Amino acid sequence: MIITGMLYKFGDDVNTDEIVPARYLNTSDAKELASHVMEDADAQFPGKVKPGDIIVAGKNFGCGSSREHAPLAIKASGVACVVAESFARIFYRNAFNIGLTIMECAAAAADAQTGHRLRIDTATGQVANVTLNRDYSAKPIPAFMQELIAAGGLMEYATKGMMK
Repeated sequence: MIITGMLYKFGDDVNTDEIVPARYLNTSDAKELASHVMEDADAQFPGKVKPGDIIVAGKNFGCGSSREHAPLAIKASGVACVVAESFARIFYRNAFNIGLTIMECAAAAADAQTGHRLRIDTATGQVANVTLNRDYSAKPIPAFMQELIAAGGLMEYATKGMMK
């Protein structure tokens, strides 16, 4: 899959409470969660983000509690991919489980700035900062994980498999 979009840059250790504040966890409605995505890190983000945009961050993105609300809110906001130096392990797993594309690429994360455009090839792991005209190599997303994303997440993937 090829993803091209404008990026929003965040720092290290962005936790799940910054991704979707705990005060909104009384709902599991994806659109409602998306209306508050990243607002504790950037109050204007929910109003600025557009479908196809990309979040880029430093190390340990998604640390904190293990709630699936965080990647769900990001996906529902229209963000096409999160690129970070590293992800908290439970966030990493939850992201694929709900069908959110994420990639670890420290060099791309270090160079990126809000407003830059990225081009990402999830199959090869190639990440290009179109604005800076720089290319980076990330670990490609394994074929099975790409199937999960394409299906919309683990539940959809399993449901489609049962119907064959």
